[in-house]
Amino acid sequence: MLKVRDTTLNAQIEKTKLVEVAAAVLQRPDGSFLLAQRPADKIWAGYWEFPGGKIEPGETPYHALVRELREELGITVTTAYPWLTRVFTYPHATVRLNFFRATAWSGELHPHEGQEFSWQRPLSLALSPEWERGQVGGSVSPVLPANAPILRALSLPNLYAISNVQELGEEEFMRRLEAALRKGLRLAQLREKNYSREALRELALKMLPLMRQHDARLLINADIALAQEIGADGVQLTATQLAELRERPAVEWCAASCHNAEELRRAEELGCNFALLSPVLATQSHPGAPHLGWENFAAIAAGSSIPVYALGGLTHDDMQTAWEHGAHGIALLRQAW
Repeated sequence: MLKVRDTTLNAQIEKTKLVEVAAAVLQRPDGSFLLAQRPADKIWAGYWEFPGGKIEPGETPYHALVRELREELGITVTTAYPWLTRVFTYPHATVRLNFFRATAWSGELHPHEGQEFSWQRPLSLALSPEWERGQVGGSVSPVLPANAPILRALSLPNLYAISNVQELGEEEFMRRLEAALRKGLRLAQLREKNYSREALRELALKMLPLMRQHDARLLINADIALAQEIGADGVQLTATQLAELRERPAVEWCAASCHNAEELRRAEELGCNFALLSPVLATQSHPGAPHLGWENFAAIAAGSSIPVYALGGLTHDDMQTAWEHGAHGIALLRQAW
């Protein structure tokens, strides 16, 4: 009997099969990153993506990354940090993209597959519905849809500063805020538990013009309504809010304070843009309290689809260690100022 191949069934099986991929965000010191255009002989031809490829049996994501970039671009990666993991279902397959931020490599970029390259700066990509779908405009349109959230994540800086007005006093804090902004600070959270709502509002309204002047973002801790009222850039949800909320607040940037894997998964489910994971080390305010340590931090952050900042007992010197353990960057309170 002649056997007829069921192409519909095969397509469904292929779609549900998880394809493991290693992808590289090649970053230069100025923050720009590389996008490559898929060649004409491949599926999704003409779309832009982060370079990389399938992980072969027996390979780790990192070793697959090194091999793929050598084969595709002719370079040898020497420094790459684990970053985000994104699962996306295309019409033809479901892929799990294991993203690394690669900051050092040897050799000159060469299009071994005839693809085009384009160096992009994160802040040059407009935040719009089209952008979110990967239609960024200009010479790099369209971007593969699985990569659109990655572009947004790349606009986040490595340092997230948390206010410390209680110890510094308002006048001194504002002076130090301005100095930090001049040195490159681009993301801050207003968190002052001892302030009344009105006092917090007044302080936020003093901070906002200064933040805008330096193209920096201000998030308000916990108070969603206040963030919306004054036009802040977003809100930092507490762990309690994270557990109680059923939908993401209507703000541009939504972050969450997490302390374990369950809370981090919940932040992803809610649609948060990034998370804080703490405490990594012993803190000045709670010197004897339990803390995660770097290995536990790495285990919890591994596989996260949103950027994770390390918080708790850290200094500027811990940035490299944070990257090595899968963090997007670090969050600082006293050390930030």
